[in-house]
Amino acid sequence: MSNLAALQEAMARSVLFFGGKGGVGKTTLAAARALESAAQGTRTLLVSTDAAHSTSDVLEAPLGSEPREVASHLWAMELDPVTEAETYMAEVRERIADAVPPRLAAEVERQLDVARASPGSEEAALFDRFARIIADRRYGRIVFDTAPSGQTLRLLSLPELMTTWIGSLISQRKRVTALGQMWRNVAGAAAGSEPQGRDVVLEALEERRERFSAARAVLCDPARTAFLFVTVAERLPVLETHRIMTALSRHGIPVGGVIVNQLLPDTATDEFFVRRKAREVAHLADMETRFEDWPLGYVPLLDRDPTGADQLQSLLGLLRAHRTEGRA
Repeated sequence: MSNLAALQEAMARSVLFFGGKGGVGKTTLAAARALESAAQGTRTLLVSTDAAHSTSDVLEAPLGSEPREVASHLWAMELDPVTEAETYMAEVRERIADAVPPRLAAEVERQLDVARASPGSEEAALFDRFARIIADRRYGRIVFDTAPSGQTLRLLSLPELMTTWIGSLISQRKRVTALGQMWRNVAGAAAGSEPQGRDVVLEALEERRERFSAARAVLCDPARTAFLFVTVAERLPVLETHRIMTALSRHGIPVGGVIVNQLLPDTATDEFFVRRKAREVAHLADMETRFEDWPLGYVPLLDRDPTGADQLQSLLGLLRAHRTEGRA
């Protein structure tokens, strides 16, 4: 299978992630793929998890934390980690309010405040929302415009960690419930009455474990998911891309390929651009070796920033399997 065919096969999957170092064009290409998908008649959702929120600028449409229809068959949204964390903690407070005895309410509130301030709380809340989005069956394709590479790696490595952690919490909760039952059996009336109704804490934990487990199954399924990296032919973006691709592969997340963006034209004659082009060619040769296990595609540097549906829809038509048109 050719590079271009392999990239197109990856981009045909139902859950797509566009990632890479900041400023390489991943938001533009994610939006272009989402618009292309919608134009083909597939009900598509474009989700930005990047706090910079450039998706609304590229689409020229205001976006928020809920899906908004921006074109025929296309919805888009921008997730903010801080807002997601606050929303998630509010849901937790509401859910456990009736399950906590009044004498413990202040301590529970303190523990929730500690949890909100803990490192990773925003990523955990963001992944909870992310898992809900993946499970949404209203869309035939979901395209994620991700945050810069380091943040994305932390987010996508959470399912494995969180599933194990929640499993431990469920075990602890069941132990506490069993010990309480044993105490009531021994102490009789002195132990107080047995709690009535459902264990909402245990239900919440089990529900979250199932949601995370389902999200992990989708993330690791090469038939449904592909992570596409966008980079430019410069030393630092290439090194970072290779490092993150290798890390995601270790986590079992299928990497669909690399799109090298903003390639200089071969026809430039100005001395400055000739030197830049020579350096670019050296980086491209390095990439062909470094990324030999993944398909590579190339997009030329444009004379304008593509924005709006019309310009973005034509962008993927410029994707090539080779860095020069005549190359075999």
